[in-house]
Amino acid sequence: MPHHSKDFDQFKGSSDYVASTPLRSAVNVSIALKRPLLIRGEPGTGKTLLAHSISKGLERKLLTWNIKSTTKAQEGLYVYDTVQRLNDSRFGDRDVSDIKQYIKLGKMGESFVEPEKVVLLIDEIDKADLEFPNDLLNELDVMSFYIPETSQTISAKHRPIMIITSNAEKELPDAFLRRCVFHYIEFPGKEMMEEIIRVHYPDITKDLLKEALKVFYALRNVEEFRKKPSTSELLDWLQALMVGGISHDQISKEIPFIGTLLKKEVDHEHFNTVFAGRPASGQAVRWRY
Repeated sequence: MPHHSKDFDQFKGSSDYVASTPLRSAVNVSIALKRPLLIRGEPGTGKTLLAHSISKGLERKLLTWNIKSTTKAQEGLYVYDTVQRLNDSRFGDRDVSDIKQYIKLGKMGESFVEPEKVVLLIDEIDKADLEFPNDLLNELDVMSFYIPETSQTISAKHRPIMIITSNAEKELPDAFLRRCVFHYIEFPGKEMMEEIIRVHYPDITKDLLKEALKVFYALRNVEEFRKKPSTSELLDWLQALMVGGISHDQISKEIPFIGTLLKKEVDHEHFNTVFAGRPASGQAVRWRY
């Protein structure tokens, strides 16, 4: 039997984030194996917030690299600011021969040189082009990179705790997946959702919570919706209900502030047609379930 180290359970969640047992295990396995944790799940399931929770729970600095469609892997390592150097050589009185001052580390580069171990979030990796994950393979393996402009090698002082999120918009390369620990965040069931809500709104009344959850999960069961309401939308809706002074028995008759739950016009149209007939006002629609 392998010895179970007490150091294994480093991440236990944080006060503002409810992590399931499998998710906590996945985080701790990724830390123990020193491999990136690839997190997938539909939008609004708390993938990005997980990195914030790990940072808080382990008291580690968080660095975030937000990926866009135009992002190149190189930018996460370093950027050579040639424009600034050119401007300085033409108009400035700085010595431009020292190229080091024009090398700016990206978020991954920063995580390598931090004096303490940090949490590095690579957010929405599937937004970048297909070559992006492959371009990071070498750096993920050796935890160092070379800057030819200055003949410098930057090596990680401490391997960062790396969290990579993906909305599963496109497949990631197998070679990249092999280097990661993987976890899919399942959409929370009612019990866990109740726990999540109580973290955010400890004072919510039992009746309002019960009625709101009934409506929320009924909406999520509508197959025709293009964008089903997610956890973040439920939290917004609950806040609107509380601020608006809406009682639980009002929700059973109609859904106020439906625009906080449904974000697509076609979904509103489907909702109005199927569930309610046309509403008299845009604010609330009759609700039957």
